[in-house]
Amino acid sequence: MKRSIVLNLLAIVAATTLLATSAVADSVTIKGSDTMVLLGQKWAEVYMKKNPNVQIQVTGGGSGTGIAALINGTTDIAEASRPMKPTEVTSAESKQGAKVKETPVALDALSIYVNAANPLTEISLPQARKIYTGVVTNWKEVGGPDAPITLYSRENNSGTYVFFKEHVLQNDDYDPSAQTLPGTASVVNAVSKDPNGIGYGGIAYAEGIKALKIKKDDNAPAVDGTLENAQSGKYGLSRELYFYVFPNKNAAADQFVSWVLSPEGQSVVMEVGYYPLKH
Repeated sequence: MKRSIVLNLLAIVAATTLLATSAVADSVTIKGSDTMVLLGQKWAEVYMKKNPNVQIQVTGGGSGTGIAALINGTTDIAEASRPMKPTEVTSAESKQGAKVKETPVALDALSIYVNAANPLTEISLPQARKIYTGVVTNWKEVGGPDAPITLYSRENNSGTYVFFKEHVLQNDDYDPSAQTLPGTASVVNAVSKDPNGIGYGGIAYAEGIKALKIKKDDNAPAVDGTLENAQSGKYGLSRELYFYVFPNKNAAADQFVSWVLSPEGQSVVMEVGYYPLKH
């Protein structure tokens, strides 16, 4: 009798353990872009409600950090606000023995921020370049008040830092006076408290500050970073946001990426403040 009870208890324990492990049978790790971290977390939240057997962990750290984790095999999905460099792709494929897949998942209208009290409403990309390379140091030189410009920037492991350097600075160096901050939220916070500040980052973070209209050159019209202008490419700093994965390595990750690209997944993009892909 006692042996029967013990066996029954063991069976119950085994069944309970099986249920517990099968309740969260699949896990997905996502790491990378601070620009995308809020979007990734929202996607994960919505997806896990629909798929309670899947556990998704989303962390930031910068696009470079996410890509490094993908190369080293410590994340399933790298979120990046810039394309992977050819050297990064080569390193990843060499280390992991598989092909990396690049998947655009959303659009961003990268914004140039100023303090809400700043009278400026627009800026040309050549003006922004001169400001961030230290050629222009006073707001009056670009139509603003007679006050020194305080530069706020992202750290160099940020995809946004790289994108801004390539597309605005034309690969010139940032002025040494630029204060580097660890995330877009930090840049927005600094600019919101500094009447002379200027910063840049994803459009979804543009709260409590002013996002300037962008002119592709000094004589071009000023364009808002709207959905239509981002999707058409009319906005001078529109960009794609990416997932990088090794397909077939984690079925749960592959299914999640497919869902992100679905109409339901793309509807979440607008909720966070970014733009869905143009289909």
